[in-house]
Amino acid sequence: MLPLILFYIFATILVMAAVAVIVSRNPVYSALSLVLCFVTSAAIWLLIEAEFLAIVLVLVYVGAVMVLFLFVVMMIDINLEELRAGFTRFAWLGWIMAGAIVLEIAGVVLTKRLGIDVTRGGAPLPANYSNTQELGALLYSKYAYPFEIAAMVLLVAIIAAIALTLRHRPNLKVQDVGRQVAARASERVRLVKMDSEHRE
Repeated sequence: MLPLILFYIFATILVMAAVAVIVSRNPVYSALSLVLCFVTSAAIWLLIEAEFLAIVLVLVYVGAVMVLFLFVVMMIDINLEELRAGFTRFAWLGWIMAGAIVLEIAGVVLTKRLGIDVTRGGAPLPANYSNTQELGALLYSKYAYPFEIAAMVLLVAIIAAIALTLRHRPNLKVQDVGRQVAARASERVRLVKMDSEHRE
């Protein structure tokens, strides 16, 4: 009974945070609401004994991806007025996505009519079972190459985020690395011959 009550509590918080992501006018508030979505989703994963997925959701998405996203949002000059003006222009795409999600939820609820009982959980696992160990063995054996490709995609995303935050200001002094490397000693030092001064 307690897991069911906790599920409804976390699900309610998750839905409210998801709504706050799309209705918030400030991008930073939207990102913070998305962090709350990830945390409550991790709590729901814990309720179904998927500890590894919950830990990864908190460490990777909340601890790394969302922090990076927040830095990008705060460092880029975002025109909020232009962002709000374009909200209604893409509203039709949002309604299509919302309709698809509603159809998916209805399909899960109505699968019992097809002979699939979604109200029953999985078979109980032994006390010494570790889903983290099973996932790790599968991830580094069968799916080793897709795992490496995902790491490269994340690296490219980080480089792209850094490139987006680089803003060229007219009065900002920056280093020209190529010019520094190509410099020659004869151009950097100038010898000036002067007559000695005699002081009394």
